[in-house]
Amino acid sequence: MNASHRAYIPTNAHSNQYVLAEFKPDDSFYQAYASPEACYEKLSKLFFRLAEDAGLSNIHFIANDKLPVVRFHSEYLCFQTDKQMLFFYNPRFHEAQNSFIKDGHQARKIRLLFLATGDELRANSATFHKKVHRLIKQFKAELPDLPIQLKVRDHQHLSYDLFSAAKGHKETYAYKLRSLYARYEKRHCELPEPRQELNYITVNLPLSRRLKQNLKLHNHEYGELYERMQASFFKACEAHGLKRCAFVANSKAPIIRNSQADVSESNSELQKISFDPSANERQELSFWDADNLVESVSFVIVAGHDDCSERGYGRFVNRAHHALEAMARDFGLRDTHDDLVVRFYQHISYLM
Repeated sequence: MNASHRAYIPTNAHSNQYVLAEFKPDDSFYQAYASPEACYEKLSKLFFRLAEDAGLSNIHFIANDKLPVVRFHSEYLCFQTDKQMLFFYNPRFHEAQNSFIKDGHQARKIRLLFLATGDELRANSATFHKKVHRLIKQFKAELPDLPIQLKVRDHQHLSYDLFSAAKGHKETYAYKLRSLYARYEKRHCELPEPRQELNYITVNLPLSRRLKQNLKLHNHEYGELYERMQASFFKACEAHGLKRCAFVANSKAPIIRNSQADVSESNSELQKISFDPSANERQELSFWDADNLVESVSFVIVAGHDDCSERGYGRFVNRAHHALEAMARDFGLRDTHDDLVVRFYQHISYLM
């Protein structure tokens, strides 16, 4: 195989996988129970029983209208903000079974969150998904008088420091990074149609004092700083044939969606950014406020249909690496001292 179709990623990269199944209960659904709390108690008990039978050991029932966000961490931690549920865990060691509800609150969405556990998550991802898919079918079957439609999203990502080799960790692994459905199909994990796939990279960069000096921030002209960073990023992406990118400097966490299903919008904590992977024209989006200096900025690079081959997304990731390295040089980042943590995401979603 041509080496350009393999992405060489540090062997100390972290892998995560989680599946989120959610549905929107209407008033008639809640009317079948004495109260929202009674509804949540019955559904969570059913969920936990089915998960126990399926051998799924890290699961969460969420009925507080907060979006789950999952990250790798050596310690198990869970934080709540007004809009988010932040889960930090190590798949090799951590198990959990929790219910998160808001007393007296009739949730707009009820979410079932499944976190993958064990070793070799990518190799075992299809098996994990099949277990979850089977559980969701059983969950629906035990609510025959209350028909629901669930949206299922499978999220997988690799996270690693782009400068890992410069810091002494030179060992890498060659990934093909095939699309999720291609991997699942090979392992006899059939998914319903229609389905959507989305593959992208995010980088979060703290605005350190040294970085602001490198970029010649003066007189608190934050707009000039953001324009400078945005221009450097977009130029690097264009030079390496990357058509879909976004720059975010508004203190909000970017959430990437397909524009065929979602529009770009925001709330106090989250910036939803929508791209069309099938469109050929350039899609350069930016979100920032010239009056506010943020602690960190985010860069997003989204793969299109033309970025995937039978061999996978390795070439796309390599081009993204080259673009990020060019931007880092322009910013004066030091590869032996600064971290540039890359997260490569692969999502697939469908209804059931």
